[in-house]
This record gives sequence, C-alpha cells and structure tokens, in this order.
Amino acid sequence: MILVVDDNPVQALTRTAILSRAGHAVSAVYSAEDAFHALDSDQAHKIGLVITDHIMPGESGSHFIQLLWQRRPGLKVLVLSGLAEAEAEYEGLDITFRAKPIMPEELISLVKDLCCEA
Repeated sequence: MILVVDDNPVQALTRTAILSRAGHAVSAVYSAEDAFHALDSDQAHKIGLVITDHIMPGESGSHFIQLLWQRRPGLKVLVLSGLAEAEAEYEGLDITFRAKPIMPEELISLVKDLCCEA
C-alpha cells in the first residue's frame, strides 16, 4: 500500500486517484500526525511507500522523514516539493525527491521503481 501525505486535499486526492487507476492500493492522509497514526495502526505493515509533500503544518521536511523511520526503519519515501532548492535538506537521506509539478506518468513510473508494480 502507498500512503500519500499532503495537507492539500486536492493534491492528495489527485495523486491517490492517479495511482489507484494504475492499480495500486493507496490511502491518503492530510497531516504528519495522521501519517504517524497510519504507521502505528494494525495496517502499517502493508505500507511500502510514503509519498509526502515537503512542507506541511506541524511537521515537515527531513525531520518528518526521520520520525517516520523511527516507526518503520527503511520505509521508502518519495518527497514532492514546489521548492526545487528543498532537495538539499534531504542530503544523505535515502529518499527520492522530485520537484512539483509531477506528471501522472512520471509519478506512476517512480512508484514502480521505488516499490511496487501495480
């Protein structure tokens, strides 16, 4: 399962729809706190990839990734940001970073490369 984390519901639901249509199991949450709840749930073992926005209220950026990894070490992460310069914040972390906007075909291809075939 793919967990999409974005405080913008339109973007989260758009990515969820794109990946669902491509055959992936996807769940969307709208905050870092909700992402942590998902990773603490009894369904957490099904999550193989987190796709997250770079900036969110409450928790964002590389600190958010480190907190995710405390719950699920080594979990694959794709960070999307409208700020291309934000990539420097993830230096040394084993994540994939892409600047927004991201085309549906690229998103599907990245997911395939990162974790799972549909």
